[in-house]
Amino acid sequence: MEDVAEGTAGRTTEVEWRGRTTKAWVPQELRRRDLALPATVVRSAERAVAALRLADQRLPASWEALARLLLRHEGIASSGIEGLREPASSVLVAERTGSGGAAGWIADNLAVIDMALLSAKQPLNVEVLHSWHARLMRYSGLAAEMVGAFRPSLGWVGGTSPLDAAYVPPPPDEINRLMDDLLRFADASDDLDAVSRAAIAHAQFEAIHPYGDGNGRLGRVLVSRILRRADATQRSVAPISMAAARDPGGYLSGLRLFETGQTARWVQWFAQIVERAAGHTDSIVEQSQQLIEQWTEATSTLRHDSAARALLQCLPGHPVINSADVAELLGVSERTGRTALESLAERGVLQPIQADTGHVGRARRWYAAADLLRLWGT
Repeated sequence: MEDVAEGTAGRTTEVEWRGRTTKAWVPQELRRRDLALPATVVRSAERAVAALRLADQRLPASWEALARLLLRHEGIASSGIEGLREPASSVLVAERTGSGGAAGWIADNLAVIDMALLSAKQPLNVEVLHSWHARLMRYSGLAAEMVGAFRPSLGWVGGTSPLDAAYVPPPPDEINRLMDDLLRFADASDDLDAVSRAAIAHAQFEAIHPYGDGNGRLGRVLVSRILRRADATQRSVAPISMAAARDPGGYLSGLRLFETGQTARWVQWFAQIVERAAGHTDSIVEQSQQLIEQWTEATSTLRHDSAARALLQCLPGHPVINSADVAELLGVSERTGRTALESLAERGVLQPIQADTGHVGRARRWYAAADLLRLWGT
């Protein structure tokens, strides 16, 4: 197959599927595309980077717990874009217990974001990407040979087959070449700002659609990693997926614009979404602080040295919690931990929840800081 001309977005190619012919899209390698952006778009992207850094700096230095809350927020929102929805409390229990089902699948999205952020300064290669996919898809029902491996057959988006699909990505023999190019671009250290790089890398990943499933979520993990690698975020994870989910039409049409060569329009939309997400980070921080002040007032009749009062500052990092957690966090007995949880529940700080951990035997009682979790939907 002949390659496309320098600077163009890609080409269509005829492929066979079950004895019938259809067309697939083969995006151009990024190194050969014209990715120059107009000055107005560059300024929008640079404003978004500045907004991310400012929101990151405003996160209280001692509040690693809130940074963890923001990460969970992004992971659950990213899964929601793909139609995977479970109560946040169920997902956080699954994150803690390793239980499966839909909640466990979403919890693995959180784990993969964590893996990507922790290794953001290390080189990104296919093996690393496959390890993320393997973790992301372990509860998916995807065929075993397609977990942690590029798809071996033709894929499609929308429709019932490649014959009536909304989009048919490149055939499998194109994937390795295109992904090698993409991973080099993701780790490059040229003059391109972090938001533009994340936007372009994400759109190219979705165009390649290298896996049998999980491409949307993995592509958004790539965004978080690129922003962390460039120090646009250092402690927090902006809820970009939530901002994107509020404009699904803009998201999908933006990806299509990129595929047709309109990179500037896609980056412009993405930069606006990132700036909006940075503002949402500020809002979550402010509202969480206000909530803790309300909790402090609600527990004002308790002794200042009580376990229940001490537990308040731990809740942003542990919005779903049981007595064993309290014992470990505060260095007290489980009995004291249960008393603290019951005391906070009596004052409306926590609520008992039903938690299916997938484990046999007597189950511990779980509690959720429901008002804190509700901030994710604001």
